Amino acid sequence: MKILIKNGRLVDAASGLDRLGDLAIAAGRIVALGEVPADFDAQRVIDATGLVVAPGLVDLCARLREPGHEHEGMLETELAAAAAGGITSLVCPPDTDPALDEPGLVEMLKFRARKLSMCRLFPLGALTRGLKGEQLTEMAELTEAGCVGFSQAEFPVHNTQFLQRALQYAATYDYTVWLHPLDPWLSGGVAASGAVATRLGLSGLPVTAETIALHTIFELMRATGARVHLCRLSSSAGVALLRAAKQEGLPVTADVSINSLCLTDVDIGYFNTAMRLTPPLRQGRDREALRAALADGTIDALVSDHMPVSADEKHVPFAEATPGATGLELLLSVALKWAEDEGLPLARALAVVSSEPVRVLGNALGSLSASAGRLVEGGVADLCLFDAAARWAVEPAQLLSQGTHTPFAFEISGFELPGRVKTTLVAGTLAYEGR
Repeated sequence: MKILIKNGRLVDAASGLDRLGDLAIAAGRIVALGEVPADFDAQRVIDATGLVVAPGLVDLCARLREPGHEHEGMLETELAAAAAGGITSLVCPPDTDPALDEPGLVEMLKFRARKLSMCRLFPLGALTRGLKGEQLTEMAELTEAGCVGFSQAEFPVHNTQFLQRALQYAATYDYTVWLHPLDPWLSGGVAASGAVATRLGLSGLPVTAETIALHTIFELMRATGARVHLCRLSSSAGVALLRAAKQEGLPVTADVSINSLCLTDVDIGYFNTAMRLTPPLRQGRDREALRAALADGTIDALVSDHMPVSADEKHVPFAEATPGATGLELLLSVALKWAEDEGLPLARALAVVSSEPVRVLGNALGSLSASAGRLVEGGVADLCLFDAAARWAVEPAQLLSQGTHTPFAFEISGFELPGRVKTTLVAGTLAYEGR
């Protein structure tokens, strides 16, 4: 279908574009940007007056819960939620049931996502068989099946020698290994170590669980030359180590979750299980360090850290609750809120959820790497149209995700979020149209 988007504010962080204009789409690609030829015969016209026309968002961490946890989320519901959040591409970790350690599982997941036509899906393959940390997967076969990197998700590799061999293998074929920096022997706590955890009588997870893991990862990177993406940093000490590693020239990138960017351990309140998250919410100084690091580019991307959890697994004592929260429909709004709070331009807010995540993925995206997360003539027409001036209160029952638990619910947070997605297009196909 030929589509003409008229009178929108075209914003592309990668090129610095920020102007009023029109955008024309044909055969799933952008064929004109700014000025559209008079003879362009559109089959549909979208009036974007008062709206921002931006590249579709790219989320580097979203669990879709299929296969294995369909009672908590299914591809249909979670990809619909992604489209409602303006997300046109997302990366899913391999901790499904069974784990994504076989090419057939990856191919089936991608096939199901393509049939739904709501969002592009880029799986991470399991680094080890069954995520058990004992035997490497066939990384080459998984890459051919569509994996963009390899991860252990929340299952650490206890044997450092084995992790070194895994990184050596990945470096040989220029694969990226995605690691959540968490020392397995210090990771038993349910809340961040500190005054709040002590007062509530909750077992603490110290910052050293993150920093010790980071020291290990960086040493192994120096020894192997492997490229690593760090998932969901949570502490100011972790930020300092990352900054030093980047200054040294190590091939490392990192992301932070919307939860850690906005909330602290004080928000746990009286054992609110919506705040039971991984990584746990830390202190105010950690949050401020994370916000500053995202602003200056030390942290590359902002992620939804989407993980729908059933009501039965949240309506239990805090320490027994399953960590996780829905986030797909909140990613854009949290990015805008962060930029507002920090006095940053709109383009910077969009960069950390579009062009920067694409840079992290790099060549793993294949032909999409040249235009995903960007507005460029001839590029793929993955677009998000949103009202930047709108404010909305998060009502969990109105979210499209099957998971309704979020620490950003208005009844918990008490604040409204900026920005409301109106239309999402994936390869020129309408994936979401709001009111």
